[in-house]
Amino acid sequence: MSADDRVTAPDPRAARLSALRDVLATQDLDALLVSSLASVRWLTGFSGSSGLVVATARELVLLTDFRYATQVEEEVGTAARVVIVPQSLWSGLWDALGGMLTVQRIGFESMHLMHRDFQRLLEQGGRWQWRPTTELVETLRERKDAMEVAAIRRAIGMAERALDAVLAALAPGLTETQVAGALEQALRNEGSDGFPFPSIVASGERSALPHARAGSRRLQLGDFVLLDFGAIADGYCSDITRTVVLGRASEEQRAVYEIVREANARASAAVRPGMRGMDADAVAREYIHDRGFGEAFGHSLGHGIGLEVHEGPRLAKTADGVLPPGAVVTIEPGIYRAGWGGIRIEDDVLLTEDGPVVLTGYRRDLLEIA
Repeated sequence: MSADDRVTAPDPRAARLSALRDVLATQDLDALLVSSLASVRWLTGFSGSSGLVVATARELVLLTDFRYATQVEEEVGTAARVVIVPQSLWSGLWDALGGMLTVQRIGFESMHLMHRDFQRLLEQGGRWQWRPTTELVETLRERKDAMEVAAIRRAIGMAERALDAVLAALAPGLTETQVAGALEQALRNEGSDGFPFPSIVASGERSALPHARAGSRRLQLGDFVLLDFGAIADGYCSDITRTVVLGRASEEQRAVYEIVREANARASAAVRPGMRGMDADAVAREYIHDRGFGEAFGHSLGHGIGLEVHEGPRLAKTADGVLPPGAVVTIEPGIYRAGWGGIRIEDDVLLTEDGPVVLTGYRRDLLEIA
């Protein structure tokens, strides 16, 4: 998408606010206090680290401080009424609410409000009725609009090009930390806003640790090298994992890798809107189990990605929620054997009414890095 396309494309924030207002009506709420910064950005476009939003049936108000006076003007525009608060955001909140005469019942995000801030609601905001809510905005965020999908695609492209650069330089003797550093430098070179999480580089027997931190171990010929990483484009994340072999793969490495690759392919082809998260998970899990490695696949199949790298919906054994159209989810089966190594192949998949669209284009066959 070109810069001109971004200017002329319809602004999706009005539709997002309309959807939230429908939810408030069903919850019998006059307003919602939004403190999750990811949800603040989704509603207003504001990417700063200090902000509160009040959403009502009539208006959307964003409170932030003087550090962001210029940034908020550029990012938010007319999407919300902006209040630059000279001191505490909470003092500004009481002032803003005081001017909303029809607002009495206000929801707050119970998962994102620290205890001290909850105490503020009770002690300083006692004139309003405060009601805890859970994932009202997050549930709406599961369905990605066209601009969000385009941003995720850009983040995937950045990650794939960075992986190409790193694999070209992979060699025995490099430490995992050096590879992770090179990977994150390549991500920056490709234009990534930052990193959704610290890049995982795990080699040899350490690749059996699903969430290993890159360490001082030096790569050796015959190692599995597992790389799990992502990029950020306009705030939206990608999340990709590829596992390669440094040198020539053994027959056992090839055989186990092929099980994971097929599990990934089956789940990526089967996942679709209307399916429960647990049913999507079962596609890959049952395939791996039937080939004798059920106990070696200990984590869930995947999760949603967007403004946060881990968001709804969940694809797991216990996830009975229905997958919505428009969600972008990871499909990341794995097999991990202590003392031997591990394999994970992770792709980002868009769920559409016409079926799944695998957004990740990077090759999935076993790469042997000479």
